[in-house]
Amino acid sequence: MRTDFDTLAIDTVDDHILIVTYNRPEVANAKNTQMGIDQKEVFESLYVDTEGYRCAILTGAGQKAFCAGGDLKERNGMTDADWKRQHAIFEQAVLAMRACPIPVIAAVNGAAYGGGCETALTCDFIYASSTARFALTEITLGIIPGAMGTQNLPNAVGERRAKEIIFTGRPFSAQEGYDWGLVNKVCEPDDLMPETIETAKKIADNAPLAVQRAKRSTSVATQVDRQTGYQFELEAYNRLVGTEDRMEGVKAFNEKRKPNWQGK
Repeated sequence: MRTDFDTLAIDTVDDHILIVTYNRPEVANAKNTQMGIDQKEVFESLYVDTEGYRCAILTGAGQKAFCAGGDLKERNGMTDADWKRQHAIFEQAVLAMRACPIPVIAAVNGAAYGGGCETALTCDFIYASSTARFALTEITLGIIPGAMGTQNLPNAVGERRAKEIIFTGRPFSAQEGYDWGLVNKVCEPDDLMPETIETAKKIADNAPLAVQRAKRSTSVATQVDRQTGYQFELEAYNRLVGTEDRMEGVKAFNEKRKPNWQGK
């Protein structure tokens, strides 16, 4: 994976943890077309080859904003065709994130509005700064969420709460997001990245193939009936039985040592 992106900063922790940072703090990390292209490339790259990464963290540069959503200054004056062309890029970026084989944690350090909130919802779970605020503001601009917001939000907070959030466009706090089931953990601002990295390390310490299969199976659970989901789970389970990591896990347990996972 290359690291010289125009709108993203790429860092690595302990070889196995990838940190992707929206890096347009001067405009509250708003998404322009190039950011959509860059995000799409990063997550498509992970789909093809995880390169040893076992967990990813997505955050924003600065203290004020995770991502303010679409860059409305860039969009001002766009033709319908240009708008749709840009949104097609954003759609592909969302789908690339959705298909990412490794867990992705959102570390929401500030405002996550519009497409920024939708991006956080597309991650596997969210840690948020106590100063973070969320909103799906699209309705106030004459559109609706178009990056899986109407799909992912009801799964997080329930249909009725999701409708209130989407229909009003009203912002809410990190604590409210936690109370409603959208946010997994609220952290003090200075503790957000250390606590997110600590959780990422716990994930990375586990067998990578098992984590990937568990992610896929859990993601399917809310999309299909329970019996079909269980068949998917069993297929994923059985694919792990013959792996070297499964044998290493049992061996390490009996030898009372930490497993040496190979991802094989």
